[in-house]
Amino acid sequence: MPSYSDARLSEPLLQDEHDRGRRSSASARRPPISIPFSATPAPPPNTTAHHHHHHSPMANESASRGLLRSRSPASTVLLPTARLDARKRYTYASIFLVVSLVSFTIQTELASYIQHDLGWDKAYCMLYVTHSSWILLWPLQLAVLRAMRPEQEWRRFWEGHVRSLRAIALMVETRDVRGVVGRGRGRGADRYPHSPWPYLLRTTVFVTTALTVAGLSWYLAVSMTTPSDLTAIYNCSAFFAYAFSVPLLKERLRLDKMAAVTVAIAGVLVIAYGDGGFTEGVRSGGIGEATDPASRLTGNLIIGAGSVLYGLYEVLYKRFACPPDGTDATKGVIFANTFGSLIGAFTMFVLWIPIPALHVLGLEIFEVPTGRTAWLLAFSVLMNMLFSGSFLVLISLTSPVLSSVAALLTIFIVAVVDWYYTSTPLQPSTIIGGLLIIVAFAVLSWSTWREMNEEERTKQVDFSGDEED
Repeated sequence: MPSYSDARLSEPLLQDEHDRGRRSSASARRPPISIPFSATPAPPPNTTAHHHHHHSPMANESASRGLLRSRSPASTVLLPTARLDARKRYTYASIFLVVSLVSFTIQTELASYIQHDLGWDKAYCMLYVTHSSWILLWPLQLAVLRAMRPEQEWRRFWEGHVRSLRAIALMVETRDVRGVVGRGRGRGADRYPHSPWPYLLRTTVFVTTALTVAGLSWYLAVSMTTPSDLTAIYNCSAFFAYAFSVPLLKERLRLDKMAAVTVAIAGVLVIAYGDGGFTEGVRSGGIGEATDPASRLTGNLIIGAGSVLYGLYEVLYKRFACPPDGTDATKGVIFANTFGSLIGAFTMFVLWIPIPALHVLGLEIFEVPTGRTAWLLAFSVLMNMLFSGSFLVLISLTSPVLSSVAALLTIFIVAVVDWYYTSTPLQPSTIIGGLLIIVAFAVLSWSTWREMNEEERTKQVDFSGDEED
């Protein structure tokens, strides 16, 4: 679990820089926030360093060498530190990737069993209950953080946590890492005196709306189109996530990423349309093949819109609800779960409204699950909460594109689980498509790792220590 203990990693480095200030005015004027490649102000005219360089026969060259010497130790230390920060971010992402894959596989199998075998087929109600469970993400996270600091007084712990969330929320809103970092240290309070909560409320509304409509499209199209079309079209959201990332996240068009996304979608198509490919019952039980061409076309249009919206939801969340590059990975984990709770709260207190309307219109009769169905539904909801929290963290620490392709791995994993427990044969198309998705994920992982190293090397900022003030 992430810890606050690495909050002051750069302080010895900053102290060394202060001691070296007697030899170089450039390092003496270095700001307290360490940014490896920032420009250093020119030394004042009456410093010792300037006097020495003025009387040197090679003044300009000596000054340049002195400036390089003053930067060299810091750069030498910060470059490995940047790699460590990138490794820390990728380690967290790997852990939450495993949690998301395992929890989604369990949740998928349980949802299929509840709907198909137990007969509790309440699409919107299940969507409402599962998304409402996200409200528990922040309280559970708070309990874990508190357990890591049992010796600290509760009031001080609570105030530090709230101050940290407020600072991260301001940074999410303003996209200004350096300006908000100083807030907890007595600097920058006048720059952003406003509250970030109205911004978060607006962001929660439109991000949750995109998520809910995308999720509903699946259930609307289930009875209208074929399972193959449903699986193939909906999982094209990885392509749309990349398409929206270019204008909204300013991502560069990279050949390796474009190729990886194409290979991943090709893998989904092979699984969906291969001979005897694995599609029946993966996402929801009892899906029948639609025979009416008009109905199939309508269903495909609906699920296509849902695929676009789901890709948009991932990018909107990354752009408007995640801390910008350069922040500490621990902060990204904490805020991802906090925003997940906001989505859960909005769902719970607002999106219950359609349930009575669906009941009155006879579109979905409301029934409270009982007995075995209730227990399995509760466990399925718990697994969905773990998956959703882990998935939000994964997007925050990496990118929507990598997270989308990672989610495609669950198609192959669920197929393997079904083969193991129900003796459902693994067809060659399932194996080939799964391998294509795995290769695409490996390529994207390597590309993301390189990008993380570049970002940490150029945008490293000490944003950790609010709780310790």
